[in-house]
Amino acid sequence: MTGSSFAHRLAVRSALPRHSVGMQDSVDIGFLGPLTGPVQSWGLPGLNGCRIWEDWINKAGGLLIEGHRFPIRIHAFDCGYDPDRAMEGARRLVEQNKVKLLMMLGGDTLTPVRGFLTRHKVLTSTLLPSDLSPDTPYLIAPSELHPIFNVTGVDWLARTRPELKTVAICSQTDALGLPSLATYRAAFKAAGIEIVDEVLYDPSETDPRGFLTPILARRPDILCWCTSYAPMVDAMTEFAHAQGFEGQIVSCTIDNYPRLIQRTSPEFMEGAVFQFPDFDDPLLREKAFFFNRPHVFFEEYNRRFPGTWSAVSWEYVAILEIWQAAVEKAGSTRPPSVLAAMKQLGQVVHAFGPADWWGAEMFGIDNALVGDWPVVTIREGKARIAEFGSIRGWLDRNGVLLREEMSELGQLWEQRVRQTIEEEEDVD
Repeated sequence: MTGSSFAHRLAVRSALPRHSVGMQDSVDIGFLGPLTGPVQSWGLPGLNGCRIWEDWINKAGGLLIEGHRFPIRIHAFDCGYDPDRAMEGARRLVEQNKVKLLMMLGGDTLTPVRGFLTRHKVLTSTLLPSDLSPDTPYLIAPSELHPIFNVTGVDWLARTRPELKTVAICSQTDALGLPSLATYRAAFKAAGIEIVDEVLYDPSETDPRGFLTPILARRPDILCWCTSYAPMVDAMTEFAHAQGFEGQIVSCTIDNYPRLIQRTSPEFMEGAVFQFPDFDDPLLREKAFFFNRPHVFFEEYNRRFPGTWSAVSWEYVAILEIWQAAVEKAGSTRPPSVLAAMKQLGQVVHAFGPADWWGAEMFGIDNALVGDWPVVTIREGKARIAEFGSIRGWLDRNGVLLREEMSELGQLWEQRVRQTIEEEEDVD
């Protein structure tokens, strides 16, 4: 969050609710995510990063609130991306641990707990802005604009490799996959790249051979994996390599890409496009950044948790950084105060530079941060940022097209709310 004068901070605090009496000895934060199972690469590495942040904050004396320091305690619950487990975890973290912030991956695990968290006014973060709606005022997406940032990769590819004319898209049918599919549809259409095939597979599917064989027979220039789980990204990529595919790979994430290079070949993975950089990337040293030294965090992470760096290793930490800045400026951990501080103190320093609160036109509420996002390619065996693409610029040009594709797949917030109401009525 951008800096401000002491007088400004006092003025802001005077306009916010004050709740400093009765503060606990520690400030408790909840982490409710998949620490095991097929989606663990978007949960466990994030918790690993949070442990580093927790240690760093506590070694520095703790969270500063109204002139006093309080240690941080992060409580984790493994929901395994299971909705029923998510409800159990939410109750434990909120009712027993009294967490002041609850961090979640979101998607299908958020749906059953949404009402519970809203009633208890729990400040909750999601990595999926498609979870947002006007009836969840305490739900925020301050870290990543998934899946909308994926448009930057397609836009860059269309400009730099205009010879690529056709694409086949593969996506799982869940709350992670469907919004991503809609976004990639819109991005490829906006770029003038023809979608020659599209496969929607069950999230429990682990063998891609049945649906990839006919796709490869069509010889598309691009294979797009959308936001498939890491094990399926590996399986699809390895099968495409084994079948002699020589075209372009596009995916939201390619976690542990060095291992995938070993299982295929450096030549096959050269030029693959995804959206998540390593934090030793030279271009990150030049950005206004939520970490003062991103490469130091990257080195510490790999020292403590070798071989586990993923798309989310830093994302929950980015949320914690923004939350910490808001807490210290508001002088409170109460959700209304913290949320007000986030919104009232101007532009926020997002993961990759300045960002603004946005989302009303897409999600019905301005609770998502939007800024630039990196396009990442594999060059000579190493992930490197090709450019920082403007999400807002793309939305200004193609926002109507994106809404149409989201609507086609039932992913607009009003469609999701209507579906939830209908399901609840069916149960009654």
